[in-house]
Amino acid sequence: MDKSQIEELELYREAFYIQKIGNKAVHAALERNKRNNIPSVFAKDGIIYYKMPDGEITRTSPFK
Repeated sequence: MDKSQIEELELYREAFYIQKIGNKAVHAALERNKRNNIPSVFAKDGIIYYKMPDGEITRTSPFK
């Protein structure tokens, strides 16, 4: 392996590590929202959705 291949491998490892941290944080936030009866907001294909604590998914904002 040459130096550039090693640097590229290290970059991929760092990226996967950062993604793992982000995924854990998102999962924790979703669980915390569910516990506190707070809707979770997400977007898919540029459309905003709200997942209610009971599991219902709606495009109508529950926030005032």
